[in-house]
Amino acid sequence: MKLTNRSKVVSNKEMTIAEKIYLPAIFKGMGITFKHAVRTVIKGAPAVYSYPEVQKPRAKVWRGQHVLKRDEEGRERCTACGLCAVACPAEAITMTAAERTKDQKDLYREEKYAEIYEINMLRCIFCGMCEEACPKSAIYLTDRLVDVQTNRGSFIYGKDKLVEKINERIDITSRQSEKQKNAVK
Repeated sequence: MKLTNRSKVVSNKEMTIAEKIYLPAIFKGMGITFKHAVRTVIKGAPAVYSYPEVQKPRAKVWRGQHVLKRDEEGRERCTACGLCAVACPAEAITMTAAERTKDQKDLYREEKYAEIYEINMLRCIFCGMCEEACPKSAIYLTDRLVDVQTNRGSFIYGKDKLVEKINERIDITSRQSEKQKNAVK
């Protein structure tokens, strides 16, 4: 069964002596390197930033670390609907839903909430599909860098790292569409 129209005919022709010792490929690579070296000398050295003291400027639409937003009263917006996990092409988001009790009314907006919400940052491709899929405008990608870690287990971000602190709100208005701004109000 043919899946695409992009088929390529492969031939088993015998390689020449020059092809066997890879001379054309070596000269082609050296030519590209020489071209870049000449261009750098003529135009000047490319911009170098002394990171972390000076950070390279990023585009406005740059996507960084995730944040789970709270509403104006400090309650979590996430209702554990699972649309972000379904929309994630890398399958990096997992969650477990739970029912809210009467004494948790000031913590969660709806009767259902995400008891466990985890994002595997090693799998995440920072595409922004989760923030587009969320009907409650609960998850956003910020302009912050993901922290450097030394072991793989610390790249699984739970609610302790994702939910914004009540006294340290994260401004995401530049990332919101008009539809999202109106839905939050």
